[in-house]
Amino acid sequence: MTSQQDLAQSYRLLFVITRLDALDAVTAAPEHHKVLLEDDRIRVLETLIHPGDETRVHTHIWGGYLLILSWSDFVRYDDQRNVMLESKNLAQTPEPGTAIWAPPLPPHSLRNVGNRDIHVILTEIKDGSLPFSSQSASLPAQTA
Repeated sequence: MTSQQDLAQSYRLLFVITRLDALDAVTAAPEHHKVLLEDDRIRVLETLIHPGDETRVHTHIWGGYLLILSWSDFVRYDDQRNVMLESKNLAQTPEPGTAIWAPPLPPHSLRNVGNRDIHVILTEIKDGSLPFSSQSASLPAQTA
């Protein structure tokens, strides 16, 4: 690559990183996401979405574990308003008090279409040192 091509690639990468930072859940949807703890390896978020509420478009660039405090049906949309996932179509819904794996998510919004709060604690794994186990319960990023 020429230095001009390297520079162009660096600018593209900087644009992507800047866009991801702007779409981080805490930055883009602070009314629904609150940082409880953060260090160089993990970030713990509290997410609370009341019935009828919808988050702004945001991302979760790290996967992690969700502790379910309360659950309600939801619809997850991509940034073009295409439905990614409707929770009513899940084979099994998590019960309060359970923990499930949540993969990294591209830009999306989430609308609580149920009659209870969606209240979860998400422990994001920044360094990827915790391998995903196929034995873990998992919430899909989207329907197949």
